Amino acid sequence: MKLCVALDLSSAKENLDLAKVLKSEDIWLKVGLRSFIRDGKPLLEELRAINPNFKLFLDLKVYDIPNTMADAAESMAGLGVDMFNVHASSGKKAMTMVMDRLSGIENPPIVLAVTALTSFDEPSFEAIYGESIDKKATQFAKDAYESGLNGVVCSVFESQLIKSNTTQNFLTLTPGIRPFGESAGDQKRVADLDTAKKEMSDFIVIGRPIYQSNDPLGVIKKIIKNI
Repeated sequence: MKLCVALDLSSAKENLDLAKVLKSEDIWLKVGLRSFIRDGKPLLEELRAINPNFKLFLDLKVYDIPNTMADAAESMAGLGVDMFNVHASSGKKAMTMVMDRLSGIENPPIVLAVTALTSFDEPSFEAIYGESIDKKATQFAKDAYESGLNGVVCSVFESQLIKSNTTQNFLTLTPGIRPFGESAGDQKRVADLDTAKKEMSDFIVIGRPIYQSNDPLGVIKKIIKNI
């Protein structure tokens, strides 16, 4: 299991300051929509400058027509990130085109498909998708697997179900982790470290419990010790 720290702070300086505090650790860093729109490619370059061994996850959840998604995938690979994601609900044609476009690139990024956002509970998810989270997330994951993607973004509670319907090597990245029982905030389907381990999450994404702490490095070390 790998720890991915969400850089969701309100300025590039705050994100970079946090990265500097954590530069000694073997972790992934997640750059999301807000940070990338605001700070762009220079933020990625500055993070690399702090520690060239940081692994970068560009969390843009791309969703568009197939050719546009393939173009975007090629551009994201050109940024030198180690992982990015697309929406599984874009469909198998789009996901297949993304992977085809990356096939000629040496050491392409890991590509994940978003199944069900962890901000959804059952009623709000069914209102949009017309199925239960378990059923639809599993179908989305199977579509992603058959399209050649490396894994999915899902909640901890779908992780093992998805692996049992694909393969155990199909990656699951699970946001909404509250490692030691912290507040759920705006997330609905949250879990602690023990549950993430039991459900065989490959990547856990943690943000607020780290960057809202007075001792983010101490929290990181405690998390790593427990995983």
